[in-house]
Amino acid sequence: MNFIQTDIKGVIVIEPKVYPDPRGYFYESYQKKLFVQSGIRDTFVQDNVSSSARGVLRGLHYQIAPRAQAKLMRVLRGSVFDVAVDIRPRSKTFGKFFSVVLSAENKKMLYIPKGFAHGFCVLEEGTEFMYKVSDYYSPEHERGVLWSDPALAIPWPKIDRAFILSDKDKQYPVLSR
Repeated sequence: MNFIQTDIKGVIVIEPKVYPDPRGYFYESYQKKLFVQSGIRDTFVQDNVSSSARGVLRGLHYQIAPRAQAKLMRVLRGSVFDVAVDIRPRSKTFGKFFSVVLSAENKKMLYIPKGFAHGFCVLEEGTEFMYKVSDYYSPEHERGVLWSDPALAIPWPKIDRAFILSDKDKQYPVLSR
């Protein structure tokens, strides 16, 4: 596996080594020893899977302490534009974001540590998105940042339809220090 550090400390793109053959392909998507050697020491306790139509935008979500979550994202089918926003108050990159296209084709994964809001826009019909989390879902600790916060200036992809958002995602506040 190739672990690629991004410009935002702690956010890592992971490229697995893929072994194709006439039957298809094989790759390891998680091996604790390799992740620990690359600085990812979280214990993941839950896997989540969502299926979404093209144009669905989910986020920007996070959980606050003591139930904050680190996340490891990947796409099983289709593709997404995936975004991590640094919301760590003392961070030099507070309010900055990192984005990457994750797809079934490129098999890239994105690790996001605690202290980040996360969201994604679905680029293909029937996209299946899977992610590991380091703590259980806790509604009372759930928070969000408005996906269209002008101060963040996230360049969400242009598609030929309006984004499909939950009512909750439309109501989140903008990020403030």
